Order: sequence, then C-alpha cells, then structure tokens
Amino acid sequence: MSRKPELKGRAARLARLFPVGRANQAARTPFVLLVVLLLGGGLIGLLVLNSALSEGSFRLDDLQKQTKNLTDEEQALQRDIDAYSAPDALQRRARELGMVPGGDPAFLGSDGTVKGVPSSAALRGTTQPPAPEAIGTPSVAVPTPAVSAPVTAPTPTPVTTPVTAPTPALTPVTTPTTTPGR
Repeated sequence: MSRKPELKGRAARLARLFPVGRANQAARTPFVLLVVLLLGGGLIGLLVLNSALSEGSFRLDDLQKQTKNLTDEEQALQRDIDAYSAPDALQRRARELGMVPGGDPAFLGSDGTVKGVPSSAALRGTTQPPAPEAIGTPSVAVPTPAVSAPVTAPTPTPVTTPVTAPTPALTPVTTPTTTPGR
C-alpha cells in the first residue's frame, strides 16, 4: 500500500502548519454554505424582479387599452359636437324652436344717423315639419301644406333721425405694447 513519504527539513515544518484529515473538510463547510445561500438568494431575487416586471407589463397593457377606449369615446363625442354645430343642423333646430331668419340689419353711425333699412323678421309662409331624428321617430313622408299667397313683411321707411351725442367721458389712454412676434 502506498504510504506517504516522510518529509524532512523545511517541508516537515510546513506540513505541521496545515491540519491533516477532517479538520480540512470542516473549514470548507461554511464557505460552501455561503455560496449556496448567495446563489439561492440571487435566484429568489430574480424571481421577485421578474414577477414585478410582468405585473407592470400587465398594468401597462390595461392602461393602453383604457387610453384607446377613451380616445375612441372622445372622437365619437367630437363627431357628435361637429354634427350638432353644423350650419344646417343649427338652422333645423332653430326652426324647431320657432325662430325665423332675421331681416336686413341697420347700423348706427357715430353721429347718430341710422344706416340701412331696418326690417323685422317675418314668418315664412311654409312650415316644415321637424326632422325625424329630432323627435326620435322613423322618417315618414309628410305632405307640406301649400301656400296660396306669399307673406311679405311691410317695408318700413328708412329713419334718419340725428341722435344727440352724449357728453364725452374720460377714456383711458392706452399705450401700444411691443410684443415680439406679433
């Protein structure tokens, strides 16, 4: 059997410094446990980090869907606003409320004279039924009543009466401001 050779001199003194047998294995055990704990902690940390990232990803996806839905709703509301503010829709709703187009306007000059011929708004001879979408019923052909003679408003004579000018009041003096870019 093989037996360890005897050490002499300097080698013998160095061999006495190192423990022999089980003592060498006992010194390795804490190091191995430390490495295993570090690896296990690292893996658990990666698992927690991965879970947090995937949770954030799901939250981001939900928020993107919610943003898309809200954008679609905003666009639909904007289309409704545009449809209600179109000139023909405003005219139709004004007729439904009993409003009539105004006559020719007249203007007052700075000296108090009236410029133009004022006229009152007159009802038209034909009345159109309200639009079907305004009352929420399906469209049905409704005959329009015939008018025997057109209704005209009396034409007033132009009025040019001078108005006494009010006494001049103190007006604030405004100084022009210089704003770059305007």
